[in-house]
Amino acid sequence: MKTLKYYFKKAEQQKFAIGQFNFSDFSQVKGIVEAAKKLKAPIILGTSEGESKFVGIKEAVAMRNVLRKETGLPIFLNLDHGKSLDYLKEVIAAGYDMVHFDGSKLDFLENAKTTQNVIRYAKRKGILVEGEMGNIGTESSKVYEEKFEIKEEDLTKPEEAKKYLAKTKANLLAISVGTFHGVDSTGTSPHIRIDRLKEIKKELGSTYLVLHGGSGTPEEDIREAIKQGIVKININTELRLAFANALKATLCQNNEITPYKYLPEAIRAVETIVEAKIKLFGSVGKA
Repeated sequence: MKTLKYYFKKAEQQKFAIGQFNFSDFSQVKGIVEAAKKLKAPIILGTSEGESKFVGIKEAVAMRNVLRKETGLPIFLNLDHGKSLDYLKEVIAAGYDMVHFDGSKLDFLENAKTTQNVIRYAKRKGILVEGEMGNIGTESSKVYEEKFEIKEEDLTKPEEAKKYLAKTKANLLAISVGTFHGVDSTGTSPHIRIDRLKEIKKELGSTYLVLHGGSGTPEEDIREAIKQGIVKININTELRLAFANALKATLCQNNEITPYKYLPEAIRAVETIVEAKIKLFGSVGKA
């Protein structure tokens, strides 16, 4: 099977994005993978530190291995927003395809230094590393009761990002261009700052850029962001909402207590979201 790096290169050249879809249990994974099978798309399964601790690091790797073998699809696994060097090392050793080090709350030098340490360890295993510059906003994916606003100072600064990459040689860079983790009461995220994205891309050249907080982002913004160089887009909150709402509806409608009877609707809800995202990202048939 071709590597994840191959697919990022393909995405860059052909102007599509690979979806990263986070999960907390195998029911969600089933919905994600079913959509990828139907559309013959490469996908990245994502786990945050919290999600990976709930699922189990080795268990997540085993899921990927089995599904990759059964489907023949390019299914990859990424640790999302890893903040501990020791934990990142543990994940890398277990067999993840990629890790994301989130040093956005650190000062520049500490962020760069820790990223270098992660890369030094990951390189020996052939694992890709995603760094981060700028403050993407909020610590977790959830629904906010008020309209969420991104501050100008939180956006990625092109010159700072260039300096960071020169020091770290990170394979990918997560950038802050107006999105945030979660959705607000309107259900729609603010518009992507395409102007800032263009500035970043101009400064960084062929660096693979990642968009976090893709849930709720206007579709026209997503399409334009891909044209401007985004090759990976993370989706989590929309999947959680679809899964939870479908599950609540099913359980409220009857007194079913058998999981394999009440979970299928929730799985289908996840599949529907992932299918729509794959089409939006232009990755149909790119496996």
